[in-house]
Amino acid sequence: MTIAHDDIRVAGEVAPVATLSMAAALNLALADAIEADTAVVVFGEDVGALGGVFRITDGLTARFGEDRCFDTPLAESGIVGTAVGMAMNGMRPVVELQFDAFALPAFEQIVSHVAKMGNRTRGVVRMPLVIRIPFGGGIGGVEHHCDSSEAYYAHTPGLTVISPSTPQDAYSMLRAAIASPDPVIFLEPKKLYWTKGEVDTSIVAEIGTARVAREGTDVTLLAYAASVPLALEAAEVASAEGRSVQVIDIRSLSPFDDATVTAAVRATGRAVVIAEAPGYSSVASEIQARVFERCFEYLEAPVRRVTGFDTPFAPPKLEHWYLPDVDRVLDAIDSLHWEDES
Repeated sequence: MTIAHDDIRVAGEVAPVATLSMAAALNLALADAIEADTAVVVFGEDVGALGGVFRITDGLTARFGEDRCFDTPLAESGIVGTAVGMAMNGMRPVVELQFDAFALPAFEQIVSHVAKMGNRTRGVVRMPLVIRIPFGGGIGGVEHHCDSSEAYYAHTPGLTVISPSTPQDAYSMLRAAIASPDPVIFLEPKKLYWTKGEVDTSIVAEIGTARVAREGTDVTLLAYAASVPLALEAAEVASAEGRSVQVIDIRSLSPFDDATVTAAVRATGRAVVIAEAPGYSSVASEIQARVFERCFEYLEAPVRRVTGFDTPFAPPKLEHWYLPDVDRVLDAIDSLHWEDES
């Protein structure tokens, strides 16, 4: 469940455009942000000497010192509470909460203070704080290590919630999150830490925008985080069967890019939402509702969802049954009332 040290390279050791894993891209983004702004500090459990459970912070303490990247006690509420105080006093803390479910002890701080401080003070006190949370399945993790709790955060006004699916977005979106004057929940899909792609450090991300990951004319797949590569794989299989499948990478769960999603679904007339989290009261449910509200008269069939099941996350040997897969996505596509088929 950890990443090899030789895959992590910090700023100054890579070209402006390089092929990196998502883990290395995140590491580079943190290093560049620390180097660019003395107000940026990185802290959390085991992020210093160890470099984090997934080695995302590897080498940062050695390079920048213990006052810029340091370890904390095992107390998530205390970690976030400390970050709130720092942010209120002009710093830009970036905290790591080791796994999605481990963030829940800090949930009261996040909902009551992180999300509300700007509104409570009528904008006088801003909260330039990033909370990094590895989330989702696909790594064979045990209970509490593979949850998808994004709906909790997306449901909380005052929080920006974003999640990358590529190394490029991992770098650019984390830099944008750290530069934001408002609090950001940065959800990192653990399954994709090892995936590689080209990273251009000059590209600036705009929070609140979706990305067209693949063009298509017959049906739109709406996905985010680790579900995006799945959607692209399903689209490739469907293309061999004569379907032209478009894939939209949502990227920003809150704020949500209605314009891009609406335009995409109106153009194809069919849509499937894909997400790992349980389907009931989920981000996938919200996306489905927004598409129905804005695209109803353009739809050729009901909007389908392919999600995790409404149960606690499955144990490692059963997670492949729990997580959405290509066959489930293709089944959803086939159910969309195709006129040329009986």
